[in-house]
Amino acid sequence: MDKEQIRNKTSKPLLWIGMASIGMAFAGLTSGYVVSKSSLVSAGAWQTIPLPNEFLISTIFMIISSAMLILASNRLKVEMYKSSNLMIWFAFLFGCAFLYTQVLGWNDLMKNQGVFFTGEQSRPAGSWLYVITWFHWIHALAGVIVLLVASIRSSKGFFTGKNILQFKLSSQFWHFLGFLWIYLLLFLTFLR
Repeated sequence: MDKEQIRNKTSKPLLWIGMASIGMAFAGLTSGYVVSKSSLVSAGAWQTIPLPNEFLISTIFMIISSAMLILASNRLKVEMYKSSNLMIWFAFLFGCAFLYTQVLGWNDLMKNQGVFFTGEQSRPAGSWLYVITWFHWIHALAGVIVLLVASIRSSKGFFTGKNILQFKLSSQFWHFLGFLWIYLLLFLTFLR
């Protein structure tokens, strides 16, 4: 086996191991949230925090970004390279919009709702909200960087014929982050 064959054979399992690790980290965070909430609710110390509208808007951007990657994949299969390149760039731009609206959401939490991560005015519910969303944001930032690399490679004609492994892996990681965000949004919405 040459290096390319080894890379093709090992890349996908390594990505899945990485995504499983990320998933387990979020399972731990959401479990910690539930335990903390349970103990504080019974003590009458839990305060419900409404999620900012920006989190819903960012979800729409994430879904559109993933849809762009699906369209790009379909175009790559029929060798429509220019339009697939455009779709990959749109996926990157909507990924950036996701990151930006998340920041706007945190800004809303601080300025309009008085929810802080630490300090005298902080509340456990707010601290958990920040930790969970910041942790996802950092992973989404990594995903956007991956999309940028894929966009640049696509512009240079890298994804042709059977040479689309990096695109597939980038797409899978981004879709995973999208599903993870939707899970977290639903979790934080219904378990406030």
